[in-house]
Amino acid sequence: MRVKEGRIVKVSGPLVVAEGMENANMFDVVRVGEQGLIGEIIEMHKDAASIQVYEETAGLGPGAKVVSTGVPLSVELGPGMLEGIYDGIQRPLTELLKKTGPNIKRGVEAKPLSRDKKWAFVPTKAVGDQVETGDVLGTVQETIIVLLKIMVPFGIKGKITEIKAGDFTVEETICVVETPEGEKVPITLMQRWPVRKGRPYKEKLVPEMPLITGQRVIDTLFPIAKGGVAAVPGPFGSGKTVVQHQLAKWADADIVVYIGCGERGNEMTDVLMEFPELKDPKSGEPLMKRTVLIANTSDMPVAAREASIYTGITIAEYYRDMGYSVALMADSTSRWAEALREMSGRLEEMPGEEGYPAYLASRLAQFYERAGRVINLGSEGREGALSAIGAVSPPGGDISEPVAQATLRIVKVFWSLDSALAYARHFPAINWLSSYSLYIDRLSPWFREHVNKEFPDLRDETMRLLQEEAELQEIVQLVGVDALSYQDRLKLEACKSIREDYLHQNAFHDVDTYSSLNKQYKLLRLIMEFYRQSKAAIEKGGDYNRLIAMPVREVIGRFKYTVEDQVDAQYEAVLEELTKSIKELVDKGGIE
Repeated sequence: MRVKEGRIVKVSGPLVVAEGMENANMFDVVRVGEQGLIGEIIEMHKDAASIQVYEETAGLGPGAKVVSTGVPLSVELGPGMLEGIYDGIQRPLTELLKKTGPNIKRGVEAKPLSRDKKWAFVPTKAVGDQVETGDVLGTVQETIIVLLKIMVPFGIKGKITEIKAGDFTVEETICVVETPEGEKVPITLMQRWPVRKGRPYKEKLVPEMPLITGQRVIDTLFPIAKGGVAAVPGPFGSGKTVVQHQLAKWADADIVVYIGCGERGNEMTDVLMEFPELKDPKSGEPLMKRTVLIANTSDMPVAAREASIYTGITIAEYYRDMGYSVALMADSTSRWAEALREMSGRLEEMPGEEGYPAYLASRLAQFYERAGRVINLGSEGREGALSAIGAVSPPGGDISEPVAQATLRIVKVFWSLDSALAYARHFPAINWLSSYSLYIDRLSPWFREHVNKEFPDLRDETMRLLQEEAELQEIVQLVGVDALSYQDRLKLEACKSIREDYLHQNAFHDVDTYSSLNKQYKLLRLIMEFYRQSKAAIEKGGDYNRLIAMPVREVIGRFKYTVEDQVDAQYEAVLEELTKSIKELVDKGGIE
C-alpha cells in the first residue's frame, strides 16, 4: 500500500489542506509539518484532505509534509485515568508541564496512561473459560475507592488459554484468548477506542430512578433520571459552574467526568485547584479519587475544544461499561459550538442560523444521545448509567439563540439560571417558573416507594402555589398587598417560606450544602402544613397577623440546618409545636 503522505497547499488558522492524500480516510489522525503537529481529517475532496490541527499552526506553510497514521482519533482506556487532568485530545497536562513548563510547546507528545507504572491485576476468570466482548477478566484497584474492571475488548470472543495474576504495566499481556478461528489474541490492561463512535451496549433501558443530587430545587421540583440528560443555561455570573461543582460533589454517581470546554483559564484554574481539595462525602477521600478532569481553556487551540467533548464522553462510557453510574459535566457546550462554527467557516460551508453550521443540532444530539441507562455487553448483563449535564452560555443570557434552542430540543431537564435571582443572592439561581423536567411522571413511582407516597403530590402542590404567587405578585404591584384577601396574603407568605427556606440552599454551609430526600420531604411538609393549617385557621376566624408572626415559623426555617441523624425527631417536635401554636390562636379567635 502506498504511503499516506501528502503536502500542504493551504493553511487557514487551525485548518490545513493537503494534497496527495488519496489513500487516507475520513477522521484519520495525521502528523503535520516537521514538528509532527496532531491533526484530524474532517473533509476529503479527490486527493485533497482538509485537516483540523489540534495545535498552533503558526509557521506552517505550503509544501510541508502531512503523514496519516491510518487510525481515527482515539483515547486510551485503562488504569490511571482517575485523578488525571487531560487536555482535549487526552494528553496528560501534568506530564506536559514536566516536559515543557507552563507554556505547552507544539508537537510535544505524552502518553495518556503511564507506561512505567505497574498495576496489581487480580483475575476473576481461569484458563479454559469461554469469554465474549464485555466479560470481566479481572480487576485492578485503580484508586482507594474505585475498582477498575478489565473487560474483553470489542470484537473478541473465545476461550482463555492463558491468564496471569500479578503486577503489570498497561502494555504487558495479562491474558490470551483463542478465537473460534484459532487466532490467539493477547489482551492488556489498556484498550483504545475512537472518540467519535459510541461504545456499544446490549440494550438501552428506560430511566426510572433519579440521580439524587442533594440540591432541593433539583431533586424535588426538577429531578434528573440516572442516565438522563440536562441543560444548565444561564448568563455570566448566574452560578452555572457552582451548580456543576455541587452536582459533581454530591450527585449519586460512582465516577465524575468534568469537561472544561473553552472556559476561561482562571475559571478552569479554580476547578483544578478546588477538586483535589474537595472531600468525597461517601468515602472521606479526595473527590479526585473518582474524577477525571479534561481542561481545554478558551486560549487553547480551537480544534482541540471540539474534540474534548468526545474525549470526555468516551472515557465516561468506559466506566459505564463496568456497571458504574457516571455523571458527566460539560462546561460549556456553547464554547464547543463556537469551535464548530469557526471550523465550519474555514471550510467555507454554507452557514446556518447565526453562522453556526447547519449540522449543529445533529452534532449536539449525537453527543447527548450517548448518555443513558443500559445493559452492557458481556454474559454478566451489568447495568450502567451515564448522565450528561451540559452548561450552556448564551450570549447575554438569551436562550433564543441556536445552541440553547438546539439543546432544549434534545434534553429532558432544563434548569434555567436567572440573573435576577443571582443578583438577589438567591442560590442556586434556578428559576422555578421557567425550568422543567420531563422525567417527573416516570420518576414519581420511585419517589412514592422510596421517600413517601405523598411526595409527588406535595411537589405538585408546591409548584401550583409558586405559579399562583407569580400571578398575585402582578396584582400586588398594581394595587398593593392590602387589596388581597387574607387567604391570598397567606399564600404569598407560604411561597416566601418555600423560596427562602426551601429553594434557597447554601453551597458553602457544612449542613445545608446537601439535603437528603427524607430531609427534603420533611422540610417541605412542614412548610405546607403551616400553609394548610393556617388556611383552615383563618376560615375558623384565626388572627392572620398573629399566624404569620408565630415563632414556630422561624423554627421551620431553621429546620434545613438540622443534621441528618436528628431529622426525624426534630420533624415530629416542630410539627407538634406548629399544630399546638395554631390551635391556641384559633381558640382565641378574632381577626384584626
